[in-house]
Amino acid sequence: MGKEKLKKDMFWCLNCGWTGGSEGTEEPLEHCPNCLASVHDRDREGIECGGILEPVGVWVKSEKEWEIVQRCRFCGEMRTTPMTEQDNKIKVLSIASKPVSSPPFPIERAGELTRLMGGSTNV
Repeated sequence: MGKEKLKKDMFWCLNCGWTGGSEGTEEPLEHCPNCLASVHDRDREGIECGGILEPVGVWVKSEKEWEIVQRCRFCGEMRTTPMTEQDNKIKVLSIASKPVSSPPFPIERAGELTRLMGGSTNV
């Protein structure tokens, strides 16, 4: 195996330091399978950024398509990246359950907030 092939298949995470390959996948890794972060190369306008895209959520596009929602620590831009079989399942579940375990409002006011938004609190 030549150096070009080895370098192309290798991945080194600037966020957590994980190193590995993209064996078993057709495409090179877009994000770290360990911490689910990646490097923000360019923003929407094409300007170089270099910030770390950290995972902040999970989006279920369809029954078979899940994507990781990432936000750049430097510029704040958000993007999604497809999940892979190699992704750390515990990290994915941790990110997906964060809104439930740490809601952005006092949990004791959930009923009041639901009524304010026109919902029913009868379950």
